[in-house]
Amino acid sequence: MTPVTAPVLSSGDWGVIFAQYLLLSLLSIGGAIGTAPEMHRFLVEQHHWMTNEQFSASVAIAQAAPGPNLLFVAVLGWGLGGFFGMCVTMTGILLPSTTLTLAAARWGEARRGTRGVQAFVAGMAPLTVGLVLSSGFILGKPAYGSPWLFATMAATVAACLATKVSPLWLIAAGGLVGAFLA
Repeated sequence: MTPVTAPVLSSGDWGVIFAQYLLLSLLSIGGAIGTAPEMHRFLVEQHHWMTNEQFSASVAIAQAAPGPNLLFVAVLGWGLGGFFGMCVTMTGILLPSTTLTLAAARWGEARRGTRGVQAFVAGMAPLTVGLVLSSGFILGKPAYGSPWLFATMAATVAACLATKVSPLWLIAAGGLVGAFLA
């Protein structure tokens, strides 16, 4: 097995990566994981700085580690350029969304009883669900040939809809299925 090496990126590439993550930050409603499909398109399909397997492994490693789910952005950045890459991607993803969230939270708290704010909050739920589903679709890409992937996904959705089982147990079960099939 050959070792995986980080791509050699120019300063212009780092500017493009930073700008892309600034934009993705504004789309990260419900968390940065919702922007994983666009990160995949940008890093894997458009620029070929990572393979499908590297991308999925980076996200999986970060999601398995304790801490915020935002860690996958740091792992992707690390894969692109070590500590510097991690700083570029994390600053890009955090700066706009943190600033906007702080401003919106202060504004919304002062007006939380108004119809417009209540409608906005209610409208965000379907958008968040759609972004998370698209992330699952992209992250499952390396295993599309396996019928177990779709069976596990269907069983998980059914269990979520029919019971009040903690999603953590379902994630653990999916991990076990993946470990036995690997």
